[in-house]
Amino acid sequence: MHEARVLVVDDSAAMRALFSDILDQAKNVTVVGTARSADDARDQIADLKPNVITLDVEMPGMSGIEFLEEIMTKDPLPVVMLSSLTQAGTETSLRAIELGAVDCFPKPLKATPEQFAKSVGKLGKIVLAAANSNVRDRKPRAEHKASDVHFQWNGHIAAISASMGGIDALTTMLAQFPANCPPTLVCLQAEPMVVDTFIRRLDEMLKCHVRAASEGAMLTQGTIHIAANPERHVVVEAGQPPRLRLMERDPIDGARPSANLLFGSIARGAIPAVGAVLTGMGSDGARGLKLLRDGGCETFVQDRKTALVSEAPEAVIALGAASREVPLADLGTAVLGGCSIG
Repeated sequence: MHEARVLVVDDSAAMRALFSDILDQAKNVTVVGTARSADDARDQIADLKPNVITLDVEMPGMSGIEFLEEIMTKDPLPVVMLSSLTQAGTETSLRAIELGAVDCFPKPLKATPEQFAKSVGKLGKIVLAAANSNVRDRKPRAEHKASDVHFQWNGHIAAISASMGGIDALTTMLAQFPANCPPTLVCLQAEPMVVDTFIRRLDEMLKCHVRAASEGAMLTQGTIHIAANPERHVVVEAGQPPRLRLMERDPIDGARPSANLLFGSIARGAIPAVGAVLTGMGSDGARGLKLLRDGGCETFVQDRKTALVSEAPEAVIALGAASREVPLADLGTAVLGGCSIG
């Protein structure tokens, strides 16, 4: 794993200092410079050669989004966008991900250094993962159209997990799902307000329904449930049809909701299923996917070359938890195949 060499770009001197202090305390992360604008950042990139940038969305002159588009078009670099926790901010965050940002991190509007340090303990890990991501190999997102594929359900549910890079990967994968898709549950580690906006976008884009995971929701054809509430785990309770249960419980291996817990509940309930782990940080989902495979379920992992962040896929492969390693472009078809007759 490469050390993260970070350029912090923000028009506020106070925020530049704050982010620099936080990141300098993170393991294997070094702030090599700061910039106050896009023009300033261009010079710093040429001189300092950072391997990751934190970029403020709102800057005078060229905005962060405009500068991100320039970076990804001319010479791609891993970029972590910093945006406000507002409705406009979440829309902008999704646009940043579409353009190629590795992740979007909520930027508090008001905070003391102590409060900020507590709220962004994971920022160092995000920046380090971004520095080791496959941004330079990322292909521009194709325009997605709702699928008209013929599908006959065999009774299996689809269970999927993703974290960093997951919003982009899920957009590509789920675009292949038809109106009568298998009952689908996604465990997604991402900023909840951004996920809320993402769910609304997907629901408009796809022919099937997309909903936030909720207590007691029945897993029936034609609906994708996305679990991203950092205060609740989600599990599947066996039945006809199976139902979702939301649980108050400590994080498991640092994750809540936990993909390991989700996959494990499906395996323990002997619920016919197909499992998949997509791009992401850490190893959450690997042990649970192994339980599914050992229980006779078909399991897939996004291949490491098309995963924006390959940590989670590598953990799956190391455990032998996947039946197959599949490129992102083919993952939707593979999951549907495991849930279809014939």
